[in-house]
Amino acid sequence: MTRPRGAAELSSPEGVEGQTCVLTDGGDTWARTYYRNATGAELRSVLTLMGPGGRTVQMHCAVSAEDEPGVCETPREPSRGKAAEYSAVSEFAAAGDGPLLLRSGSNSASPAPR
Repeated sequence: MTRPRGAAELSSPEGVEGQTCVLTDGGDTWARTYYRNATGAELRSVLTLMGPGGRTVQMHCAVSAEDEPGVCETPREPSRGKAAEYSAVSEFAAAGDGPLLLRSGSNSASPAPR
């Protein structure tokens, strides 16, 4: 069973929406980001999964100029540690040397008990 741990959907004034989560299934862990690009321009995105021991996996994704929902995932990797030890972040920027438009991260820590 896949267990997502993620943050609420975020949006930028420029028209980018994103939601990033860490998923686990059996002995595998990976990151996924859901996005929508309403900027009218192609964007570049980097999705990074960070795990125990300083391990990272990055995926570069092309984000078309269409205002359609999209998904980007890192490859599934064997889990090394507990799911709570993983976090993910995705960054969306204008193509070329454009500015950062949105950064979306997973919730890496469990909420504190009340």
